[in-house]
Amino acid sequence: MAYRLPPLNTLRLFEAAGRQLSFKAAAEELHLTPSAVSHGIQTLEDWLGVELFLRGNRSLTLTPAGQAYLPRVRDALHALALATESVPGRKPSGRLSVSTTPTFALRWLIPRLPAFRDLHPTITVDLDTAHRVMEFPRDGVDVGIRLGRGPWPGLAALKLLDEDLVPVAAPALAARIAAPADLATVPLLYVASVTEDWTTWAEAAGLNAATLGEGLGRGLRFDTIHMAVDAAVRGLGVAIGRRPTIDPELESGRLVEVAAPRLRARAGWWMVTARDSLRRPEVAAFRAWIRAEFGHGRSGMADSSPA
Repeated sequence: MAYRLPPLNTLRLFEAAGRQLSFKAAAEELHLTPSAVSHGIQTLEDWLGVELFLRGNRSLTLTPAGQAYLPRVRDALHALALATESVPGRKPSGRLSVSTTPTFALRWLIPRLPAFRDLHPTITVDLDTAHRVMEFPRDGVDVGIRLGRGPWPGLAALKLLDEDLVPVAAPALAARIAAPADLATVPLLYVASVTEDWTTWAEAAGLNAATLGEGLGRGLRFDTIHMAVDAAVRGLGVAIGRRPTIDPELESGRLVEVAAPRLRARAGWWMVTARDSLRRPEVAAFRAWIRAEFGHGRSGMADSSPA
């Protein structure tokens, strides 16, 4: 049977642009130029004989035809990606795409990647630290490492690490904090990309906005945990430290714990991937290595992946 299909790459462009309603965002995701995305979608529209987008000066919206077409294209691309991942005996590609946060990459993964490379010199790791929700295997990511509360249905999920939350500050600033109520007198540092920060800790400590005065809800805000920790080291304020992520700063004395108690975070660090991807030699090698690095089998280590 001969299938009458438009150029398949134009469907990929359309799905990304339709999902994000932005040629620029789609281009960044696909590592193309916005012009290439625009031209590709125009090719698809010409082939179909119908407009898929309404293009405004600063807006992009789907036409009724585009709204009807998008979910079907997404399902088709997802099915193709799943079929590709599950091909028996698939030849190793030698490449592994890992998506994680800047904090995990800088503090844990990058310092240890030379050890993985020594064990598997034929595997090239592509590291992505963009803040985005992953959809396996549609978005081309093999392995994701995220702070979350998994496990997630349909995915192979391995819990790597739990965290304890505790306020931390540089020694000079910490000397001004004798009790939790003293936090009302110092700047607080926030991380916008996490769900458990000052409000979570304050509630567990029996504090509220009135107790902390104007400190709670105000202060410097950062995109990453790493940046907030660096600001705390420089004396800019008190941050919610996440142990053992910040243990190097505590052990060196650059930061000290203040205003106990510690709080076990509900979210932990997880490695996730599509179940079919575990058949790929690159993914299997990385999973085995990271299990060993984190001492899988210790108390608190959860695994919803096939053995």
